Amino acid sequence: MNFSQIILDNQVLSSKVALNFKENHQWKSYTWQEFTNLVKQTANALKFLGAKPDDNIAIYADNMPQWVILDFAILSIGAVTVPIFATINSEQAEYIIEEANVKIILAGNEKQYTNCLKIYSKGTSLEHILVAKNNIELKSKYSYHFYHLIKDQPTDYEVAYKDKDDIASIIYTSGTTGEPKGVMLSHGNFIEACNAHKSFFGFSPKNENSLVFLPLSHVFEKCWSSFVLSCGGQVSFCENPKEISQFLIEVKPTAMCSVPRFFQKIYISVNEKIQNSPKILKKLFKSALNIGSKYANLKRNDKKIPFSLAVQYKIIDTLFFKKIKKKLGGNLWFIPVGGASISPEITEFFDSIGFHLRVGYGLTETSATVAAFPLKNYEYNSVGKPMTGVQIRIGAENEILIKGYGVFKGYYKKEKETKEAFTADGWFKTGDAGKFDDNGNLIIIDRIKDLMKTSNGKYICPQLIENLLTNDNFIEKAVVIGDNKPYVTALLVPNFEALKRLADSLNIHFNSYDELISNQKIKDLFTTRINHIQKHLSEFEKIKKFQLLPMDFNMDQGEITPTLKVRRKIVLEKFKFLIEDMYN
Repeated sequence: MNFSQIILDNQVLSSKVALNFKENHQWKSYTWQEFTNLVKQTANALKFLGAKPDDNIAIYADNMPQWVILDFAILSIGAVTVPIFATINSEQAEYIIEEANVKIILAGNEKQYTNCLKIYSKGTSLEHILVAKNNIELKSKYSYHFYHLIKDQPTDYEVAYKDKDDIASIIYTSGTTGEPKGVMLSHGNFIEACNAHKSFFGFSPKNENSLVFLPLSHVFEKCWSSFVLSCGGQVSFCENPKEISQFLIEVKPTAMCSVPRFFQKIYISVNEKIQNSPKILKKLFKSALNIGSKYANLKRNDKKIPFSLAVQYKIIDTLFFKKIKKKLGGNLWFIPVGGASISPEITEFFDSIGFHLRVGYGLTETSATVAAFPLKNYEYNSVGKPMTGVQIRIGAENEILIKGYGVFKGYYKKEKETKEAFTADGWFKTGDAGKFDDNGNLIIIDRIKDLMKTSNGKYICPQLIENLLTNDNFIEKAVVIGDNKPYVTALLVPNFEALKRLADSLNIHFNSYDELISNQKIKDLFTTRINHIQKHLSEFEKIKKFQLLPMDFNMDQGEITPTLKVRRKIVLEKFKFLIEDMYN
C-alpha cells in the first residue's frame, strides 16, 4: 500500500484543520479537504513536469506546508522523496543531488534557491526547480513558483500502487564520521512505524495539534509528523527554530517532538532564575520540587497518590509549575524526545513539574524510534523499552543490534556499507553500546567509536560527562578528550550571552571573546563550576584541564552537522594545538 494513501484517506475529515502555518505574520490553515486537494494537484503538476515512478525528487526547504504537500504528492505518483537539510551549503546539497540523480527539487527560501541555481549551472541532473514562496523572483525558465504551478491542475488523482518494500524516501545521514549516506526507507517502514506507535502508546493523535519544530528533513520529525497526520491530527509549522518560544505561546500545541538540548536550555534557564532569586523563594521552589518529585515517582510507578500529596501538588503546581508550562504554551502533554542523550536529572525535573518527556531512542536507519518510555513504569537513566514489533539484542562490544518493522533497506548506491551495517544473521548494527537493566529497560552507554580508554587503561564514556557539563548555564558545548591520554581534558564553548552578563556584573571590560575567556576571573569561574559538576564522578573520569574556545562550532566548516552534533574528528584536528597544550 502506498503510504500517501493513508493521508489522502483522511479527507473524509473534510472541514477539520490539517495544517497551520504563518504567512505575513498571520496564521492561516488548510482543512483536510484543502490539504488533500493540494497534494493531488501537486501530484498532477509533477507528472506534467515529466516525473515518473521511482524518480528521486528532493526537498531543500525549512518547515512549511509546501514541504509536507510535496512529500505526499511525490509518494502519490510512486516517486521517492529525498529530504535535504535546509541549512547545508550548495556543495553538500550538490553531493546529494548528484548521487541521487535528482531532476526536480523544491527550494524553500532565497538562499536555497540561489544554491539550486548554482548547482543547475554546473550541468548536474537538475531539470526543474520549484520555489516555495511567491515573493522570490524567478531567475530562469526552468524555475516555477510552487503554488502558481499547481493552481490550475485538477484535483482528481489515482494514487500509484506500491509494494510495502518499495522505497518511499532516501534520508541522508548528517555524516559525523564521513560523507553522508542515503538511508532507503520503504512504504512499509513508514506504515508499520505508525501502527507500532499506536500500539505501544495505546493512543491515536487524531485530536492533537503538533508543532513542527525539528527539521522535516530529519527522520525524527518526518516520522512523528507523518504519524500525527496519518491519524487525522493537525500540525503547525515553525519555519524558523529561533522563534520557537513565540510559536509555542501562539500555537499552544498539545504535542511536539524535540531534541534534549531544547529542554536542557529550559532547565538551565529555570535554575539560573531561581539561583538569582531571594533566599525564601529558593527555599520554596526547592520544597515544591521535592513534593513534585514524590508525586511524579508515584505516578511513574503506577502507584496510588495519597490525598494530602495530591492537594499539596495542586497548590505548588498553581504557584510555581504552571508558570513554566505556560511559557511552553500550556497544553503540551505528549513530548517525544530523542536524537541525543539526555541527563536523568533533566527528565526527572520535568516530570516533577508535571511536564513528561517521553524519552526514546532510534536512528535514521530504523525509521526513528525503536525504544521509548512507556506510559508507566519507566526508568530515568534509560531510553525505555523496545517498541511493538522491534527486537533488540546486545552483541559484541555491547553493541545494540536491531531487527523489526523499521529497519532500512540499505544505503543508496553503497552495497559495501550496507553489507557492513548488518550481522551475518541479519541484525542491524547501530554502532551504539548499550545494556538492559533487570526490568528490560534499554540503557545507552555511548557511541562505540566515541568510547575512550586512557593510557592508564580506564574506560571513559564522554557523552555522560559532556551532558553534565552542558547542563551548566555557562557551557554551551563540550568535547571531552581522553583516548590514549594520561587524563581527561575538554574543549568548552561558553554560553557567551550568560558570560557577557556575568562580565558586566563583575565589571570586567573586554573587546573580544578571546580577551574575555583569557580573564583570570572567568577561568577561575569555570574551574569552580567544573569541579562542582564532576564531584560525583570517579577520579579517572574527572576533567583535569580544559580550554575555553572564543567561538561556537561552525557548520560551514564541517565542525557540526545540520542536527548540531559535533564532528569530533574534525574538531580534534582543528584544535590540535590547544589539546597538545593541555598535555604538555
